[in-house]
Amino acid sequence: MIALEDGFLRGSYPPLVTPISDGAVDYDKFAELVEFQIAQGSHGIVVCSSTGEPSTLTVAERAQLVEVAVDVAEGRVAVVAATGSQSHQETVALITQAAEAGADALLVVTPYYLKPPQRGLVEYYVEIAKESELPLLIDHIPGCAAVDVQLETVERIAERVPHLVGITHAVNDIAFVTKLLDRFGFEFRVFAGLEELSFPMLALGAAGLMNAVGNLAPGKIVALYDAVRRGALTEARALHFELFELNQAVFFDTNPIPLKYMMKRVGLLAENEHRLPMVPATREMEERLDGVLRRAGFVPRPHPG
Repeated sequence: MIALEDGFLRGSYPPLVTPISDGAVDYDKFAELVEFQIAQGSHGIVVCSSTGEPSTLTVAERAQLVEVAVDVAEGRVAVVAATGSQSHQETVALITQAAEAGADALLVVTPYYLKPPQRGLVEYYVEIAKESELPLLIDHIPGCAAVDVQLETVERIAERVPHLVGITHAVNDIAFVTKLLDRFGFEFRVFAGLEELSFPMLALGAAGLMNAVGNLAPGKIVALYDAVRRGALTEARALHFELFELNQAVFFDTNPIPLKYMMKRVGLLAENEHRLPMVPATREMEERLDGVLRRAGFVPRPHPG
């Protein structure tokens, strides 16, 4: 595994939502969201991961979002481009475009829908890794991709891809986190991708968080990471419970439906618009989420109507 600077790919890397307005990607609003993350102290950002609804975007739109993020960040924070697709060719195109745009690292989800065998995953990651020498992370999110990654599979990829530097783990399996860190060491960047496991995974030695709630409350997610990094576990545990309902609320409906609504309510988005087959929150869901925001200490605008 290649050596990375100690502070790189560590900390809070929120997976940004993709603003949609009248059916089109709102790049200006996206630029504002990137600047918001920098101002709030996030250590990096992730563009076009599952929270960004990439399967509803074109390859060109995904590439432009990465370009906007890199241009706005100007090196102040790391930009991780999520470049995975169900198609090998699309993934290659996205990797090439992200590298040319100046992304700092790549996050590639396991190819979804097909349910490939483990040996197919090995060959897939080995082949796409030839397209760029940027640090590569596997996006392990079986709840969305319907594909699980085994420890032996990660080992076989790492043997052939020296710039495989980590994995985002978005599944309720703490034992797998321990196995990864035991096998690869703490330099291997394991990111918590399941919101409720943010604190437990950091306590085990995870490198950071790709927590969708970071779109809404980035400062608290940064504080959680920083507290664990300092060894202030009592403080970190308190933040874990403060964030607990917000972490759960992300999944009251398909992510990022609840998240976009909450971001609209606190003024971070003008619209909570999606592209089909994703749809906005129902009125019943809105009322439930309003309660979450009140209890979390947010003061949303009066509900229209």
